[in-house]
Amino acid sequence: MRIYTSISDFHSHCRPVVTVGVFDGVHKGHLEILNRLITSASENHCESAVITFEPHPRLVLGNVSDVRLLQSLDEKIERFREAGIDILLVIPFDTAFSTLTPSDFIKNVLVDKIMISKVIMGYDHFFGRDRMGDFTLLEEMGAQYDFTVEQVEPIEHCHQIVSSSAIREALLEGNVARANCLLGYKYSIRGRVVRGNQIGKLIGFPTANIQPYDKHKLIPSLGVYASQIKWNGNVYQGMSNIGIRPTIDANRLTVEVNIFNFSEEIYSEAISLYFLERIRDEKRFGGLEQLKEQLFKDQIEVARFFENLGSKN
Repeated sequence: MRIYTSISDFHSHCRPVVTVGVFDGVHKGHLEILNRLITSASENHCESAVITFEPHPRLVLGNVSDVRLLQSLDEKIERFREAGIDILLVIPFDTAFSTLTPSDFIKNVLVDKIMISKVIMGYDHFFGRDRMGDFTLLEEMGAQYDFTVEQVEPIEHCHQIVSSSAIREALLEGNVARANCLLGYKYSIRGRVVRGNQIGKLIGFPTANIQPYDKHKLIPSLGVYASQIKWNGNVYQGMSNIGIRPTIDANRLTVEVNIFNFSEEIYSEAISLYFLERIRDEKRFGGLEQLKEQLFKDQIEVARFFENLGSKN
């Protein structure tokens, strides 16, 4: 996959088939669009191209504190590459670009610069200034500038329409199983292991405290989760906790994981934490001894989860 970060640098040996969007999460619904894009490009004997934006437009136009993203740009790139896309154009999004009208975006970018032959778009996609661009406008301008347009219908999976907002809602409810079903893969957080207060180690449950690389990454609901951990090319099982650790009055959100059968020193190391199942809510206990007793119970339940998971595979 070729990656361009400037419209002026974009190049294709033919008139590509394109899709345009933020694609936060690159979920099951997005994959339907990407698969149709690739098929259509093959039918037209040309290349498939995805056009996306960085940073997320809401980080430029909205209330930044309210933005919670499912993926970083690097994670998106991985998913596009795995899908088999030929070209990725990442357009730098700023206030100047946001003023571009839908018609100007189609004419100046898609037609004059990209020289598209076809646009594949999702059923709920709007674009351009004030999100006024839509399927109808694309069809009208396609007739004028010699390109076709195809709209992909919504995809239902896990008994609901797949969307980034539905996935965010599931994660904020702690329903990571549903979120993973809609995504088509395990939701994860990537970050660096930082030093904590050592309370976990003191009571026999040492944890790796994770500082997410992306400060806008969506953190699932508070609670204890069955998790997988990827470090140094290896995958481990463990139980993670998202919370403010009320028992010790920490009052600061932390993401930490107790990795089973693990004794490596990994401070400052890069780590990926995958969420598989929520085990319980975060609770306040009367003291460290009660917390320790609960962690033993959690460990047994998480181990049972992985045992049942293994028997299904």
